[in-house]
Formats: sequence, structure tokens, C-alpha cells
Amino acid sequence: VQLQASGGGLVQAGDSLRLSCAASGRTFGGTIMGWFRQAPGKEREFVAAITGSGARVWYADSVKGRFTISRDNAKNTVYLQMNILQPGDTAVYYCAANSLRPTMPSAYGNWGQGTQVTVSS
Repeated sequence: VQLQASGGGLVQAGDSLRLSCAASGRTFGGTIMGWFRQAPGKEREFVAAITGSGARVWYADSVKGRFTISRDNAKNTVYLQMNILQPGDTAVYYCAANSLRPTMPSAYGNWGQGTQVTVSS
């Protein structure tokens, strides 16, 4: 699976952004997809994940109630809707695919190139 993330940008605190991750590969619909982020000087951290059917999702505590992960298997795309953005959300956001442990970055086999999200106060 090859992944292409997009949708990042520079926004103000309280604004919203929607990230997209387009995937290639015929097995997309059966693949757990995740979003992670990495801020300068920090380790990559889990943000959200979703099962192949979309029936189950996981979120980091820091984004619960503000971020929503979803997917459209017909379009081979997973989304991350980010609302009420805060300066602490500033990071490079990565999408990832193929994992049996949705919240663990080391368990993912495929990664996109990342998209920068910057939130000003």
C-alpha cells in the first residue's frame, strides 16, 4: 500500500482542517489505517485509527472530542477531521496502514510522507 497525505496548512487556534490520505492497493478496504503526528524534538505519537470496515475507531486522549477519523473505501481514502485546533496540535501528520496494533507506530508497515499542520495562537 502506498499512501499520500494532504490537507495540512497554517491555521489559527480554534480553526478546523481536514486531512486526507489516499491509498493505492486492492487490499485497502481490509486494512487498519492510522494517523500519527510528530512535533519537532518529540517522538511520533498516535492520533487516531480505524478498522477496515470503519466499525471501530481509536483516539488519543488529547484529541478525543475534537478529531474524527473516517474512511471511504470506494475512494481508497482515510480522513482526519480536526476541529478546535490548538497550538499543541502543531506537528507533521502521517497516515499509516497495515497494523494489528492500531495505536502503536512500530506496528504499521506502510507510511505516507506526512503533511505539516501549524496552529498559531
